[in-house]
Amino acid sequence: MKRTRGFTLIELVVVIMITGIMAASIAVFFVPAINAYFDTRRRAEMTDTADTALRRMARDVRRAVPNSIRIVGDQCFELVPTKAGGLYRRAADIVNAGVDPLDITQPDISFDVLSPMNGVFGNDFVVIGNQNGNDVYDGTNRGIIATWATPNPAGAAVGTGRITLGAATQFPAGYDGGRFQVVDAIEQSVFYICSGTGVAGGNGTGQLRRLVRAFTAAVPAVCPVGGELLASTVEACTFTYNPATSATQAAGFVSMQIDLTAGGETMGLSHGTHVSNVP
Repeated sequence: MKRTRGFTLIELVVVIMITGIMAASIAVFFVPAINAYFDTRRRAEMTDTADTALRRMARDVRRAVPNSIRIVGDQCFELVPTKAGGLYRRAADIVNAGVDPLDITQPDISFDVLSPMNGVFGNDFVVIGNQNGNDVYDGTNRGIIATWATPNPAGAAVGTGRITLGAATQFPAGYDGGRFQVVDAIEQSVFYICSGTGVAGGNGTGQLRRLVRAFTAAVPAVCPVGGELLASTVEACTFTYNPATSATQAAGFVSMQIDLTAGGETMGLSHGTHVSNVP
């Protein structure tokens, strides 16, 4: 008689018990570690998203045309970003011929630029003396650039270049700072918009967007919609603007707060940025 080979019931029970112990050990020691890894990654992603968005906003605030920030409630704000700028010639040169100072007493069509400037093209806007917030939006202190010639057509001794406008423009009379800003033709006005905020299922429901649009004279009654997505899962946003925080009234201050929620956890970042309001 041949003996039948195989597992006994006792052996099977022992294997099941050992497997159960190993599974319990894995659940106790490894699952929390794996969950902690995913939690850490989610927090890092939220922090990076909020930090990147706030830095993008702060960069635009710092390079905004003076006094161009407009707040609509506390969920959005608008500004006019600059791409270049410099000093214009304010008076004739008693040594060199061929100079072209800007005449602010009447409409003028061209002027010499005294400081280095790059990245300026036809159809860009030149803005001078934006002391009243809505002037740049209304168009009362900006002109359209037709050509930017460098080196200066009359010679390097009288400046680094010359701006010629598409039409003679009357810039604010009495302004003697000698500064001007250049606004990109394809990025005239920028809105930062926080919409749809709240929480559902442990995740934020809102979005933060950057909307580029053409100059609009009237201050919007409500925040516009659309634009490039900067952050999602937004639970809350708060934007505030103080146009004059210093004794000299020369600097404004924008405060930005973003709260992101994902997986039942909330991460909030705040950032404050000064903006020069000296035209």
